[in-house]
Amino acid sequence: MSSQTENLQNITMSSGGVYSLTTRGAEDVINAATPMLLSALDSMNVSKNQQSFTFSDMGTADGGTSLKMVEKFIHSIQKTAPGININIVYADQPKNDFNGLVNTVLGLGHFSSYLERTKNVYPLFSANSFYKQILPDNTLDFGFSATAMHWLSSKPCDLSDHVHMVGAEGEQYLNFSAQGKKDWESILLHRASELRSGGQLVLLNFCRDENGKYLGNTTGVNMFSNFAQLWRNFMDQGLIREDEYQKMTLPQYYNTVEEFSAPLKNTENPVYQAGLRLKKIETHITPCPFAEAFKEHQDAKRFAEEYIPTIRSWNESIFFGALDAQRPLEERQQIIHDYYQSYQDQVQESPELHRMDYVHAFTVIEKI
Repeated sequence: MSSQTENLQNITMSSGGVYSLTTRGAEDVINAATPMLLSALDSMNVSKNQQSFTFSDMGTADGGTSLKMVEKFIHSIQKTAPGININIVYADQPKNDFNGLVNTVLGLGHFSSYLERTKNVYPLFSANSFYKQILPDNTLDFGFSATAMHWLSSKPCDLSDHVHMVGAEGEQYLNFSAQGKKDWESILLHRASELRSGGQLVLLNFCRDENGKYLGNTTGVNMFSNFAQLWRNFMDQGLIREDEYQKMTLPQYYNTVEEFSAPLKNTENPVYQAGLRLKKIETHITPCPFAEAFKEHQDAKRFAEEYIPTIRSWNESIFFGALDAQRPLEERQQIIHDYYQSYQDQVQESPELHRMDYVHAFTVIEKI
């Protein structure tokens, strides 16, 4: 995020390794895309005498969800070039939990690290978000990002009757659409500067697919509409005010395949003119791991207790930030606790209706 935005928004994932522990589905997405990643790597024809290779993981959070993929990527390069030096650049916005990230990558936290099983690999950490240039011009060989670039650089407006752009209408929707277009092009232009000629990008982004499906809206309860209804219930009960209801607007935009593709296909677009070309784009639905596990164990209480933390891991900071800072801290904490408890009670009562399937566009881009 830009420095101005960071002063306005508190967008943080759960810290201390909790994000990766609770978002198993995000890791499943990366693992499913790993063959595509390795195929893009193979297309680069890394030389056996190549001295170095730089890979970036942008919007990495605590780094846990990509560990397995990064290790496979390293081994694939080193099969061709055994002596090559590999820089792994982990980047996220300044408010990210970098202590947790460092612990994860160095194998000091909850996860085993690939550093224990590889050599000539050098992890680097950057607090520049993907809305800025992270690396010098023409120095990046391969850029990667998963489940991150739906976060906007700024919130274009508050929504009057929803919490997410998937429920927006009219001018409010158009505001989000315009911001999404601007931000996507900005992200790509920075990557175009960083990438070497022949460099690759593999970006796994939330989307609205060809059938209108998106995160939490594949079957059963629409997750975002449920967020909005529960938050409205709190307003109707006098637990929050109307301005707090409206301020709880997630600064996100889910592109369609056409929107992702447009700047990479339009010859007059600055992104195309900067040398980026779309090689492949396809949509994937990754099943909610907690809902899938419930089919086997049939324990509604367990499902609810496992499911809610994965939701909290990426949106609790936004809900909390919507509450008036003049409220006592304990009062705000109680409201948030009660909000997620009400969701958890709902899931436990009707577990078969709830699931957070991931809907992504898997995109491969090359710089010519």
